[in-house]
Order: sequence, then C-alpha cells, then structure tokens
Amino acid sequence: MAFPTAVNDQITDSVTQANVKVLGDAPALSMGNLFQATSQALANAAHNATSAQQQTGVTAQAATTMGVTTLYSIDTASTGMATKDILTPPTTKVAGLGS
Repeated sequence: MAFPTAVNDQITDSVTQANVKVLGDAPALSMGNLFQATSQALANAAHNATSAQQQTGVTAQAATTMGVTTLYSIDTASTGMATKDILTPPTTKVAGLGS
C-alpha cells in the first residue's frame, strides 16, 4: 500500500485482488457474449433458411399437383367431346323431304 490506513492490509489486498480479477475477466466475458450472440444469429439464419426451403417445397408440390390435375382434366374434357361426337349419329338431310 502507498500509505497506511485504518483498514487491515489483508482486507485492502483482498478487495484490490477482487477488482483486478474482475478487470482481468472482462475481455474473456466480452468475447464469450460476442460468440454467444453470433452463434444465436447464425442459428436463426439457418432455421429461417430451412423453413423457407420447406415452404418452397410445399409450394412446388402444390403447383405440380395443380398442373397435373389441369392436364388430366383437359384430357378428360377432350375425350368426352370426342366420345360424344362419335356416339351421336349425324343428321342427314334428304333432298326434298322437309327441312
């Protein structure tokens, strides 16, 4: 100690050492907090990317299903019209017999 005090020297040394320990631990704690915040941000980014990929897959599957359904419905409609044309007998007009 630089000058004598009324406090026991062991107590002042203990307080000084505690303060030095806090100051010594500060950089390590700061880096720990930085690493924790960075890892949390990266984890959120990975989660968001995974979620977006899943949603894109669902959307693509829905679009594919609608496309196939449309293709099948067009085929069904054209088949139905063709079948109707085949099964409906043609109307023939005989010359001179009514209209």
